[in-house]
Amino acid sequence: MPSASTPLPLDLALQGGGSHGAFTWGVLDRLLEDEGLAVQGISGTSAGALNGAVLVTGLVRGGPEGARAALRAFWEDVGRSGQVFSPFSLTQAAAAQHNSFNFDALPNYQWVTSFWRSFSPYEFNPLNLNPLRDVVRRHVDEAALRHAHARVPGLSLFVTATSVHTGQARVFTGEDLSIDALLASACLPFLFQAVQIDGQPYWDGGYTGNPALYPLIDRSDALDILLVRINPLRREGTPTRSVEIMDRVNEITFNASLIAELRAIAFVSRLLREHALDPRHHKDLRLHMVADDEGLAPFNASSKLNTDPAFLEQLFGLGRAAADRWLAAHRADLGRRSSLDIEALFGGRPGPVGPSTALRRRPWWRRWLRR
Repeated sequence: MPSASTPLPLDLALQGGGSHGAFTWGVLDRLLEDEGLAVQGISGTSAGALNGAVLVTGLVRGGPEGARAALRAFWEDVGRSGQVFSPFSLTQAAAAQHNSFNFDALPNYQWVTSFWRSFSPYEFNPLNLNPLRDVVRRHVDEAALRHAHARVPGLSLFVTATSVHTGQARVFTGEDLSIDALLASACLPFLFQAVQIDGQPYWDGGYTGNPALYPLIDRSDALDILLVRINPLRREGTPTRSVEIMDRVNEITFNASLIAELRAIAFVSRLLREHALDPRHHKDLRLHMVADDEGLAPFNASSKLNTDPAFLEQLFGLGRAAADRWLAAHRADLGRRSSLDIEALFGGRPGPVGPSTALRRRPWWRRWLRR
């Protein structure tokens, strides 16, 4: 365990969710203020990958304060650049006035979503224009991503995308990291053409890992993993409109891989508690989570396309407040015990949070998941 003067190593797992990634910006901003924490591995998908890439760029160039400035500059640029998470222009101001930043009550949103279901991006966007590419280029240093570990000991980034051909996750890290890898991780197939990398097409990583935890288990020495979750696990009511149904299906799909990984962790942890596995041959993990389902509840899936600056700042504030609450309640747990009860949160047999969650250094449990 690190001494009182040594920063605690912390891995980050960052979910995707379009403009709701500004919530994660707020969480990161608050965490970076804590001089007793040292970010190590970062696994991100979609907007989580973008946050991770900007975070790494800032840490390499200017430490925690440089990272805070880099994240703010990125999200302010997103706010100025219009609808970067969609090839269509939707009226942000009208959404703010009409339905608390949600797009789904606007007549043109109904038309646009109907259009998406009728035509592919190869038909309505044959030139493959992606407004996010220029924004990412202005704020991400590819060299910093590829050589982060050499510049900041322990720092590494893992970006998940989904292979169109195999349906499996591909995790980009080290020399494989690029602007294209980030765009692949954020490529929703109904909005953008698949991103080609090394002759292979990729779609959004949320289908196979939102975010993927196993890279942190396999390739980081930190024992504490903090999940920043922005996709709701639960929504009250039954969707009745086609748009609402499709949005909820996407939310469920994009949480499924994360829930599967966490349930596998709980399974292995239970085997350890029952002395069915030898703890000498397993890696102890302490899991934590920052989320605010109540604060994000008014903003449905349609708002993930909204990059109105006022909305992004509101999400930023929610994220900072959520991180502040988590630090007040669980900062002392870091380096000591898990603060996330996986079984109680995601279903299964509830139980008390133990001193640690354990996981084998080689991910045999991934093979178990596929049985």
